[in-house]
Amino acid sequence: MPKLLLLLFLVSGLANGQSISSLIIDSVTKKPVPYATVQLNNRGMITNEEGRFKFSISENIKPTDSLFISCIGYNGIGKPLEQFTDSLIYLSPKAIELKEVIVSNKEYTPQEILEFVEDNIEKNYFTEFTKKRLFLRETYQNEIIKTDYQIKKSTINAFNKSFLDSVISTIPKTNTYYTEMLGDLYGSGDADEQKLNLIKASELYDKNKDIDLENLEERFNQIVKKNIKTDSYFKVKSGLFGTKIDADEMGDIFEEEIDSTDAIAVNKKLEEELERKEERRKFFSKYKRETLGNLFENLPIFDDTDYNVIFKPRRYHLNLETFTYLGDQAVYVIGYEPDGSPEFKGKLYINADDFALIRMDFENVEPLRDFKLLGVSFKEYLAKGSIIFAKGADQKYHLRYYNIIKGVRAGFKRPLAIIEKNKNVKGRRKQNELKLKVDAAFGNINRYELVVFDEAPISAAQFESYQESNDVLPTYMPNYDPNFWEGYNIIEPNRAIKEFTSEVELTD
Repeated sequence: MPKLLLLLFLVSGLANGQSISSLIIDSVTKKPVPYATVQLNNRGMITNEEGRFKFSISENIKPTDSLFISCIGYNGIGKPLEQFTDSLIYLSPKAIELKEVIVSNKEYTPQEILEFVEDNIEKNYFTEFTKKRLFLRETYQNEIIKTDYQIKKSTINAFNKSFLDSVISTIPKTNTYYTEMLGDLYGSGDADEQKLNLIKASELYDKNKDIDLENLEERFNQIVKKNIKTDSYFKVKSGLFGTKIDADEMGDIFEEEIDSTDAIAVNKKLEEELERKEERRKFFSKYKRETLGNLFENLPIFDDTDYNVIFKPRRYHLNLETFTYLGDQAVYVIGYEPDGSPEFKGKLYINADDFALIRMDFENVEPLRDFKLLGVSFKEYLAKGSIIFAKGADQKYHLRYYNIIKGVRAGFKRPLAIIEKNKNVKGRRKQNELKLKVDAAFGNINRYELVVFDEAPISAAQFESYQESNDVLPTYMPNYDPNFWEGYNIIEPNRAIKEFTSEVELTD
């Protein structure tokens, strides 16, 4: 759509729900420019990793209003919307030498610069209670790497190799799940002091894979009902460890079918469904609130953060790499690598005038956690991302964008025994037994993308008085729907999300 913006703004009387979108390109390399800042009438947006952005516009936007685009290392652009006549916007690199800043400023060492950053945190950042309008996208990619097993003993004929092979074949080897939410977060830098007002949310995944698991669960339940006594309890053992599970903890395996003509039973079932739905609402809101709280609590401007290079610079090798500009802001670029126990390396971008950290890139150089004990293993092998701050109208810096990718692998290589016992029968308590030798491995890659559009201070009293009343559940989508977020500002989805489709589209 080469004339998208021009066409939009030559139309008089713009209606609600319209938007502008474009792709920002490096004029030299012709590659997309990710995480560029785009501003329209004091509203901020960030380009995604593919250099794309989309702005929802209202009727008060005029063709003469200016769109500003800036990114570290590039010449910024600012001109009226009507002058953007192409869906591609080119940014030209800005070559700056370090000696240019030294002409007018003292030549500081990287350690001295970071000391100034720490000394000016209270002046540069507002860390008390605020209300933030934000958008969070989470991506979960799961993979089954290995599922080897041997049956050592089974006293239930139905629990045989054929059944267990069908179990393994039913479980999806890979699965991807996306969730998005827009809301207002009330809180401070403390993860425990957060309240969330959800506005809209979505889930994008393939329900067909869940249906396979539901069919498998039904088959499993039928085997249990035929062979297990309702008053039994179970011992689950893996080598030296054992866990007791009572029959009443087996979910609805032993639940009786409900007679549809029994009004009391049907109403009770409906009440239970409503309770489950309400619990799901509470769980969804609680999970999102905790996720956001943990992200904000771990920002590099706090002294107990995982990214502690500002507060513990002596634990890192620091290098003043270059000097550049972000729009009109002069910026020091400091590279850092661990010197001992810290796990992260990356770059810091620091304003040369007020010594505010405006961007941090980080990547672990060794596993954050690597646990192995008695055949159980867990490794958090990947944690990389970027954190971007921007100065607001209050002359304070606020979080604008947070992107982090985490990767973990887990393994289980141990004997496993499930033993049915019953103390209400004569003779031996042991009724049935299934013994296996299991060698399984799993991998997960999780990504969190957070955009903060607006942030305003509130008092502690306002925070305390705000009452959460979330009744929002995520809307399920089997395929990507480009109209779902129409009229709202979000970070543009990448190509993988836009092209996501379920294997067979379902109807609710």
